[in-house]
Amino acid sequence: MFQLFEKAIMSMALLRIISGSIEIFVAILILKFNDIEKALLVNSSLALVGPIILIITTTIGLVGLSERVSLTKLIWIFGGVACILYGVRSN
Repeated sequence: MFQLFEKAIMSMALLRIISGSIEIFVAILILKFNDIEKALLVNSSLALVGPIILIITTTIGLVGLSERVSLTKLIWIFGGVACILYGVRSN
């Protein structure tokens, strides 16, 4: 069954599954702690995971597309990801 998918697709999906599992685990921790300070601490540490997964997943996708997409388009895509990360950056 897994022969049907490209390696890049499998890697991207696996990273998203791991990311989602981490999010569910953090939600369970927040409920377990039942303390607002601890919940904010755990949630803040989770804020690091999202951008890292975004960057890694996008990089894997772009490496998979590198043969089919021009260098100029790759630069625009990386610029777009950089703008997203800058826009969601907390002050």
